[in-house]
Amino acid sequence: MSNSECWYAHDRDKTIALLSSQTRSEGFTLTALDGVKLMRWNRSIPRSPVFYEPSIVFVCQGRKIGYLGGEVYQYNPQQFLILSVPLPFESETIASMEEPLLAISIRINLAMISELLLSVEHDTPLKINGKSGITSTPLDARLSNAVVRLLECLQSKTEATVLGQAIIREIHYRILQTSQASAILAAHSTHNNMGKISKALRLIHSEYDKELNVDKLASESTMSVPSFHAAFRDVTATSPIQYLKMTRLHKARLLMVQDGLSATLAASKVGYESASQFSREFKRMFGKSPMEEVSAVRSALITTPSDVDARYVTVQQ
Repeated sequence: MSNSECWYAHDRDKTIALLSSQTRSEGFTLTALDGVKLMRWNRSIPRSPVFYEPSIVFVCQGRKIGYLGGEVYQYNPQQFLILSVPLPFESETIASMEEPLLAISIRINLAMISELLLSVEHDTPLKINGKSGITSTPLDARLSNAVVRLLECLQSKTEATVLGQAIIREIHYRILQTSQASAILAAHSTHNNMGKISKALRLIHSEYDKELNVDKLASESTMSVPSFHAAFRDVTATSPIQYLKMTRLHKARLLMVQDGLSATLAASKVGYESASQFSREFKRMFGKSPMEEVSAVRSALITTPSDVDARYVTVQQ
């Protein structure tokens, strides 16, 4: 076994043991650190719609497959996934009781990214050339070790409080040393299409319950409508109006599951004027009526408590 294989096997075994001990139930486990969640699934979950906030996802056991437009993204114990903008896509989970999916998700901290960029000199200039909002990359030894240390400190609330943010900062730094840096920087630059589209995405997520149209979104991005349409599809693999619709449906799903709202009230809260239109579009997207979906999700998931920042995130699988 080579040295690289040795470190990987060692870190893999440690992350599996740490995640197994900290995730007793299926679903999402919140931690003492804001923006850090642990995942566990004891079974495979077929391809279904999900909505992830901008985050770094490390799968330590099992496998997930992401589908965005015509692209397929594998994220398994040899890779990590970066979602540089909030994206609705489809995800499939490969897991079993014998080998459950175990993963950790870290929300991207933009203030930390900015601070690191100001204080760190790079051997070579970082190129801001990202196009898509989702990318996957092989895991290296230093990043893998940082994930192990983060999981170790999460075993103690005191250690998480004292050491956690420093390790998260290190993970952000390590990410900036990989090819993933360009995707994160592109999403938050004002000088390229991806950064401009990110401004429209932030507007959608802050005002999804209000009347939004393509003209307003294009204006927010300081782009012409035709250019905006093309750039938006490059980043999200969908149209602006379809993205807005998916955002509203995911938000409504969260309101029903997490806050116990009725379908009619949830529809109204996310900007639908017609409850029947909401039900039709909800079933078209999730394959079940709102009541059927809420019942299924409640029986299968641990959902995020209502006091947790859920600007971008909805119930995920």
